[in-house]
Amino acid sequence: MMKKRRTYTKEFKSEVVKLVFDGGRSVPEVCQQHELGESSVYAWVKQAQVDRGEGPSGALTTAEKEELSQLRRDNRELRRERDFLKQATAYFARAKQ
Repeated sequence: MMKKRRTYTKEFKSEVVKLVFDGGRSVPEVCQQHELGESSVYAWVKQAQVDRGEGPSGALTTAEKEELSQLRRDNRELRRERDFLKQATAYFARAKQ
């Protein structure tokens, strides 16, 4: 049986990251206290560093990732619409003959 994946709010993630940055606690300490997986918290901390401008060059901020995701969704929808219009044009061109 598969384990259900837990989800966390943005506020909770930011509080956990704040404990690591400002609270002077290590990631394993915070994870043990809040019963979290270390890999998740390390990822949250890494993303927070990128958002602060302290990450590696070329890393996307959270806002940039959200924008990229939205643009990909829009692109996918526009391709579907274009393909539908191509099929409709071909259908009506055949029907006209």
